[in-house]
Amino acid sequence: MLPTENRLRRRQDFATAVRRGRRAGRPLLVVHLRRDAMYPHVPGGSTPPARAGFVVSKAVGGAVQRNRVKRKLRHLVRARLSLLPPGSLVVVRALPDAGNADHAQLALDLDAALQRLLGRDTHGDAEGRVAQ
Repeated sequence: MLPTENRLRRRQDFATAVRRGRRAGRPLLVVHLRRDAMYPHVPGGSTPPARAGFVVSKAVGGAVQRNRVKRKLRHLVRARLSLLPPGSLVVVRALPDAGNADHAQLALDLDAALQRLLGRDTHGDAEGRVAQ
């Protein structure tokens, strides 16, 4: 489960990420990233944390399969939140083949998409160096 402060909930925030952000498509999912999004709901003007939301349509499968895909994606994104710039909005949209994919396949596609959007290796440290 994602912490409350890292959840994307408002329709307007989803629309901002999808319409004004960058997009990286992979065979199992599409990732939309909007950096430095303004978030008027944070008191005190501090920089908000990165927030993520998920879109899993009926094309992925039945309710059980869709919820399983969402749980896998939430788990994967939670582990990668520290790689995202503060204030960014991420929307992960599952494509129909994601319903038949295992955890490792989803992780590979998510990492490749984030690497493309962030311009660095997602398994590296804060400066982009690969940990050995």
